Amino acid sequence: MPDIDPLPLWRRIADALERLAPPARRVADVAAAAAFVWHADDDWLEPVPEVSRVDIGLLKGIERQRDILLENTRRFAKGLPTNNALLWGARGMGKSSLVKAVHARIEEETPGLLGLVEIHREDIQSLPRLLGILREAKRRFIIFCDDLSFDGHDASYKSLKAVLEGGIEGRPTNVVFYATSNRRHLMPRDMIENERSTAINPAEAVEEKVSMSDRFGLWLGFHPCGQDVFFDIVEGYAAAYGLPIQPAELRARANEWSVTRGARSGRVAWQFIQDLAGELGKPLD
Repeated sequence: MPDIDPLPLWRRIADALERLAPPARRVADVAAAAAFVWHADDDWLEPVPEVSRVDIGLLKGIERQRDILLENTRRFAKGLPTNNALLWGARGMGKSSLVKAVHARIEEETPGLLGLVEIHREDIQSLPRLLGILREAKRRFIIFCDDLSFDGHDASYKSLKAVLEGGIEGRPTNVVFYATSNRRHLMPRDMIENERSTAINPAEAVEEKVSMSDRFGLWLGFHPCGQDVFFDIVEGYAAAYGLPIQPAELRARANEWSVTRGARSGRVAWQFIQDLAGELGKPLD
């Protein structure tokens, strides 16, 4: 009986095993960009080449919030004691825009020192793994969660509580956590009332969840803007992008736009400017 060369068979088996094996885990390069998006599925920090943001000088009506958050972030960049920040309040009033604009200003002042990492609300439970990666980095990071909130039967808030202050390791000294929310206590009022009405000890049940927001040392409230502030925002955008329109017409059309939308906010102002720029054939570069 002729001898059979086993080498081709071994190669086929090896190739099959390689196809079945999970892909090698990518190593995050925390110096690859100024900003990243965290992907919890494979523990990956995706570099963001260009962040979508508004210049800090165009954020009108929130000057006090701007100054406080900017000072807090400057202290953090210098290695000084810093608070986690919760930006809460009215929709479209520049909460997330302010976080990104503040990061951009610090990046201008001290290039490469401060990174921005966005974590999605549904990935909060992976926060300890993200901190494990950032803890060893030689630069400082803002972890940013936009539109953070918790609903009934959602236990991920416990992970966030432990990470912010209550865990055995605590928050790494090179990381600060900024979050935005429409809710001051990060959960709907009916959920809080339901806890009071159904719990054996209502006070303790509510306290556990409401105390989530207490883990943020810095609270910044954002409120709906009046007509004058709305016009300031619109005029600031129009001037910055050189839109050829008279002030009186700009205000009249902006007011009409806000009436049809039933709201005045920075977001509504930007949507109006986009529509106006498109009509005027003016790119918003």
